[in-house]
Amino acid sequence: MTKFIPLLLAGLLATLGVQAQTVKLQTTEGDIRIELNAEKAPKSVANFVQYVKAGHYNGVVFHRVIESFMIQTGGYDAKLAQRPQQMLQPRPTKPPIPLESHNGLANVRGSVAMARTNDPNSATAQFFINVVDNPMLDGEPDNPASGYAVFGQVIEGMDVVDKIRMAPVAPYQMHQHLPVNAIIITKALIEPVKK
Repeated sequence: MTKFIPLLLAGLLATLGVQAQTVKLQTTEGDIRIELNAEKAPKSVANFVQYVKAGHYNGVVFHRVIESFMIQTGGYDAKLAQRPQQMLQPRPTKPPIPLESHNGLANVRGSVAMARTNDPNSATAQFFINVVDNPMLDGEPDNPASGYAVFGQVIEGMDVVDKIRMAPVAPYQMHQHLPVNAIIITKALIEPVKK
């Protein structure tokens, strides 16, 4: 009997119209809405929401834009776009989180995933939006330390994502695909909406 309680609770919550959390990214190119999937990627979502609530993403640039791959943001403020002579460091972050790839969510067009280094457990604030299907980012089936953790999906604003991915880019210092003209997240907001 007790094993049926979670199923009954899930059904009841769905009946009551439980709200899914979404984030709106207001950018200089338009708005992008992302629905978060806390069920499949709880640590990644909690981490992302923490950064949104702290205002971390307000004023960051898209610093890695690859037309046939993805667009990445979350690390550098708009000073990077001014191309200063000194090397700019990413914004300060909280400790990294464990990798949550292999969670049933795929790196398909419009999905949102945590960026990381070669260390699987190194994701902090940076994230990317896949602009095409990128199955190679899902990792190897037998290697839980592979892949990139998807934690959300763009539900509005893929036209904005496509506009960003077509932006002219040029190498600058350590950045190989920095937009020539700054594309900035002016504000990131939590927006609960009904499923």
